[in-house]
Amino acid sequence: MFAPSQNDVRTFFCEAYQKQRSGSAVLTPMDGLAVDWISQHPEYHAELADLPAALAAVYEVEAGRTNPFLHLSMHLSISEQVSIDQPSGIRQAVELLAAKRGSLHEAHHEVMECLGEMVWASQRSGLPPDGLAYLEAVRKRATRD
Repeated sequence: MFAPSQNDVRTFFCEAYQKQRSGSAVLTPMDGLAVDWISQHPEYHAELADLPAALAAVYEVEAGRTNPFLHLSMHLSISEQVSIDQPSGIRQAVELLAAKRGSLHEAHHEVMECLGEMVWASQRSGLPPDGLAYLEAVRKRATRD
């Protein structure tokens, strides 16, 4: 299983952003997906443009700072889940939610809440993540008024 460190993740996003900005480097498919999401988050561009600062940054919930690397990583995770339809049914649920919200980006943000709840519950209980509960939470959002 691929388990990048915090610095690996931050370096990846900063380098992908730099490649996109310079236009001088070929983007890998993963770089391309990352810069698609980065482009939808201009509020993160300054942080992504400064790798040393990004590696040193501390994002504490109490300080009210959103961790751009966690946020972008969740976009990538959801994109991957949808592309392989894992857990089974997530593609349909996300597509339905995107249609209902009129925006894939907004749908992703709602799915992130469900994903975060699943991870939190798993960490708290010590049990494996409950993919079925996660899927059901996304489906509820996609079908409620």
